[in-house]
Amino acid sequence: MSAAYARLRADLADYGRRWPDEQPVVAQFLVLLDDPADPFVRERLEGHLTGGAWLVSGDGRRTLLTHHRKLGRWLQLGGHADGDIDMARVALKEAEEESGLVDLSVEGDIFDLDRHWIPERKDVPGHWHYDVRYVVRAGGSEAYVISEESLDLAWREVAPIADEPDESLSRMARKWLARDAG
Repeated sequence: MSAAYARLRADLADYGRRWPDEQPVVAQFLVLLDDPADPFVRERLEGHLTGGAWLVSGDGRRTLLTHHRKLGRWLQLGGHADGDIDMARVALKEAEEESGLVDLSVEGDIFDLDRHWIPERKDVPGHWHYDVRYVVRAGGSEAYVISEESLDLAWREVAPIADEPDESLSRMARKWLARDAG
């Protein structure tokens, strides 16, 4: 077991201690890591790891969301690990690629975990994404560039997102607001 792999397992266990109500989700991620099939490649069609970025503005009041081209929904930035075991690095790389922002940094440990179904599209069957999410902060210009993966990007105030029906986004907004208040 590599050091990065062991660190991810330890980070998942730590996340479970910080968010005890989310232990069932942590357990799903640990089962995935224990499977002999490589969970870091998208070719593992039963499900695979992705890195998500809760990208916040320098002042922490806004988050950058993507109107995802393939899914047609507003989501946090992120994408496939493609063999990279360092999920924080994956989240940062995806945030940079999808936003065009260059002065970004990962803050802290795992911020959120989410297991969600990706519907069948063209020649790729439906499958699970195990999204390991990190806070990524913009440190310089917040003038984004829309990539081919997005229909649009938008900076949105975090507080109203906490009340939206999308449980994944609203959970991250609530966590961010509680962290920011504390």
